Amino acid sequence: MTGQAAASGAPLPIRHSPAFTLLELLTVIFIMGILVALAVPALKTFGKSNTQVSAARQLLDDVGRARQLAISGHTTVYMVFVPAIWSMQGSLPTAASLLDKQYTGYNFLSLRSVGDQPGRNSVNYLAEWKSLPDGAFIATNKFAGTNTITDASINVTYPINQFNYASLFPFPAATNVAGVSLPYIAFNYLGQLTVDGVNQSPQDEYIPLAQGTVFYAANPTTKVLQWAAPDASENPPGNSTNSSFTIVHIDSLTGRADLKQQSVQ
Repeated sequence: MTGQAAASGAPLPIRHSPAFTLLELLTVIFIMGILVALAVPALKTFGKSNTQVSAARQLLDDVGRARQLAISGHTTVYMVFVPAIWSMQGSLPTAASLLDKQYTGYNFLSLRSVGDQPGRNSVNYLAEWKSLPDGAFIATNKFAGTNTITDASINVTYPINQFNYASLFPFPAATNVAGVSLPYIAFNYLGQLTVDGVNQSPQDEYIPLAQGTVFYAANPTTKVLQWAAPDASENPPGNSTNSSFTIVHIDSLTGRADLKQQSVQ
């Protein structure tokens, strides 16, 4: 057919290269804008390891669990954390099983239950001792001292005050005698943050998480953990306070927790 058209002198059909109209271009740009808007929230965790994300989610969930235990049990529930207990060997030999939970471990505790008679409280740990995932720990400045973390993009500063401490808790089991001062947060029967077990806490709680490793002293031959100071090392250095920060925030009035991270503008 083509050869016949050429022989007869008939003009060949003109083929136009495909092109976008202005309306089509605007439509594509509009769709891309929607996709970018949907992707922005995910950028808040960009550059964070899976370990950080997992640790933040675990702590958020367990803070919520402590709150629900307080409400359902109509009591005060303490979330007790494991500090550097290496110096407590003389008074806490039974806590050796928690040496690998320094800066990472916690449990839920109630000092009394519904129906307890005055002066006859039933102390209970409400779970097994838990740890954050390997590669994450609670920033050490949360256990001692104060600090601030600033989100420069929105000009907001978060106060990092050390945990409350009390010697109310038997440790590491309910059968032990209380007396060792331990860090904690607590929720009253209304689910509010509390310090004294009754009244709402006067301030919100901020718990900074760090990416890195806690090195525990161990016997070089048997690998059994020893009563010696742990070495908490952030990797990269300072990630709990610089623009990579991850903070679990707990509202004092509602007791509800959320995550604070560097804002994306």
